[in-house]
Amino acid sequence: MSMTRPASFSIASSGRRCLTMSKLIRPLFLRDRLGSAAQVFGVAGSSRRGKAWDSNKIIPPPAKYGGRHTVTMIPGDGIGPELLRHVQEVFRYSCVPVDFEVVHVNSAMTEEDDIDDAITAIRRNGVALKGNIETSHTMPPSHKSRNNLLRTSLDLYANVIHCQSLPGVQTRHRDIDIMIIRENTEGEYSSLEHESVPGVVESLKIITKSNSLRIADYAFRLAREKGRKRVTAVHKANIMKLGDGLFLQCCKEVASGYPDIVFDSMIVDNTTMQLVSKPQQFDVMVMPNLYGNVVSNVCAGLVGGPGLVPGANLGRDYAVFETATRNTGKSIANKNTANPTAMLLASCMMLDHLQLHDYAALIRSAILRTMNETRMHTADIGGQGTTSEVVQSIMRLMQGASLRSAAAF
Repeated sequence: MSMTRPASFSIASSGRRCLTMSKLIRPLFLRDRLGSAAQVFGVAGSSRRGKAWDSNKIIPPPAKYGGRHTVTMIPGDGIGPELLRHVQEVFRYSCVPVDFEVVHVNSAMTEEDDIDDAITAIRRNGVALKGNIETSHTMPPSHKSRNNLLRTSLDLYANVIHCQSLPGVQTRHRDIDIMIIRENTEGEYSSLEHESVPGVVESLKIITKSNSLRIADYAFRLAREKGRKRVTAVHKANIMKLGDGLFLQCCKEVASGYPDIVFDSMIVDNTTMQLVSKPQQFDVMVMPNLYGNVVSNVCAGLVGGPGLVPGANLGRDYAVFETATRNTGKSIANKNTANPTAMLLASCMMLDHLQLHDYAALIRSAILRTMNETRMHTADIGGQGTTSEVVQSIMRLMQGASLRSAAAF
């Protein structure tokens, strides 16, 4: 006896019911149901600035094995493993054609075999989604940050973060829309330190012309692509006249080739004050490594906290997606209280990078509607919902959207 199922559903190999995507979904429900909320974080085809987030023309790896993509998953420490399990749950539910190759990295190990395995897997697959790997200050000086090793080994030179006011999240400031471009491979993160004489330690900050020109050009190209009007270089060239002076000069040199974009610069300490007093003045910001770390965390706090903002680490050949602030969240690990929004939005950025725009749009819109319409919030943004309750709400909204699109058809 044969059975027919509704056109909007299919059965996944795990035996669970999952959503079937079609090209009907995005035009039928995203545009009408979400309105301006669908424009947050570069929804494909309808971002606030008019263009989808697409890694600034970095070519994604082609799909394999019947149209499916293989992505390296690095769970990391703290809340990373549980958040990435929820990503897998949402992907299975919506039948996203992505298979994860899970690689565990032990942050307590002094050997580098596990991070080498992770780097090899990313080189094989081209794309990764990761939780943050803890770097303890109690480790010996020879111990290198696993996160930093990954970024430098793969030359993931651009860290890209979009801090934007989200619907349904109450914050002191509104209408924030800042893109932060952080040089990701040198500066104070060069891991070059030595004790010249007992009690005197020198830490070397490396700034090179080639890498400064590269990150500046990336920022201006992204600004032009997104229809942005201003690029601000953040620096401390008044004190570090050679290092930051070189970075600033490179930004000015690149800016001369983009006459349609206003260029200005700001000293980093003044930048932090301006951010917390009038963040709306900033559009695109480009900066060296350490300043990018500080500014990213400040901006994440302005729009609601680390649980809301996704990030991408991009290079010529590889892309790694994670939460923007790179916090492990150890204090709330395995308590079912972590906000899954940032990691789920990072997975949507990854799907856009893989050109799976319909899946990204479906998941992203359900995330934003959960915050704005159902008001299912975790404790970090003033709610009482658990991690799993937020994820279940997102999946219910995804199901409803698919049913509406099928009915309209």
